[in-house]
Amino acid sequence: MPLIYLDNAATTLHKPPEVGAAMQRALNTCGGAGRGGHAAAQKAAEVLFDCREAAARLFQMSGPDRVILTCNATHALNMAIKSLAKPGKSVLISGYEHNAVVRPLGSLEAAGVKTVPLPTPLFEPDAVVKRFEEALDDSVCLAVCIHVSNVFGFVLPVERVAELCRARGVPMIVDASQSAGLLPINGDLYPYWCMPGHKSLYGPQGTGLLLVPPGGMLAPLMEGGTGGDSRNPRMPEYLPDRLEAGTHNAPGAAGLAAGIRYLTKNGTDYTAPLTRQTAEELSGIKGVEVYSNPACQTGPVSFRIEGKDSETTATLLSDRGIAVRGGLHCAPLAHNTVGTEATGTARAAFSHANTARDIAALVRAVREIKALA
Repeated sequence: MPLIYLDNAATTLHKPPEVGAAMQRALNTCGGAGRGGHAAAQKAAEVLFDCREAAARLFQMSGPDRVILTCNATHALNMAIKSLAKPGKSVLISGYEHNAVVRPLGSLEAAGVKTVPLPTPLFEPDAVVKRFEEALDDSVCLAVCIHVSNVFGFVLPVERVAELCRARGVPMIVDASQSAGLLPINGDLYPYWCMPGHKSLYGPQGTGLLLVPPGGMLAPLMEGGTGGDSRNPRMPEYLPDRLEAGTHNAPGAAGLAAGIRYLTKNGTDYTAPLTRQTAEELSGIKGVEVYSNPACQTGPVSFRIEGKDSETTATLLSDRGIAVRGGLHCAPLAHNTVGTEATGTARAAFSHANTARDIAALVRAVREIKALA
């Protein structure tokens, strides 16, 4: 039975073929960037620069130096959060944040950092802006907001929140894990943008990006060799070296660059029709609750089948050759906000490899499962 893969909000499975080819070339040709003047070291440096340049073009940045290569979005978020959160101050977060935000902030509680969640109704972007506006006061040192909920696909108004933060001199971090590769992002705007390479950018696992705004700077999360300024006992003061200690993942960067070039060539708004079709067709099944609003949704579609917990739904779909994710999706705060914490949801999300035929198969399978309830 061929697998219909609809778990792309976790990791895209079907990459463009040029991604693997680029990784294989780098694996056989790249030494350590900055670790020598020979051809293999130079090749690695070129691969890293190519990845930064590709990202800078896709994300409308004025230059590649502020593109920081990370292991994943969690790495990027930890770097930004632990640098910008201040003891004795508050950090505002939306009610839809992933554990990649909630847990780093929780680890800072002992240092006097207070996390202030701002839950708002689902698919109400104006309410998000209002809550941040009301809560931004002198006690706040940082705001963190997810761009697209990894559970519900809710597109939060991060640009409007960023403008509020900029006007009040409060740094802001955006978790772009579900939006990078799907929605326009301007890396020269005020926030720090954190994203994985392995989702809608079509890179391999173990890759990610942190986009630093003009004039922005962070403290290193790790210290070590950078391949340059080796006499300095401290990390360099310039980007990207300040935030990238140790030998780089050159094959990963090569694959990520290839994935980004694929998007630059083929466009980013490719899943929106599938998201809408899935929500519309599942909504037509009696006893299936679908979380949808096409006016402010992209990527994932969450649903619940009456009489089934979400893990059971995902297992029954897997038995029929369809891969979705069930549960809390590492985002219990989002489920608490919406009221689905007791059951979780089943979640479908799409990539360039999916078609309307895949959606039809999902809908047929959900009808079958509902008939068994």
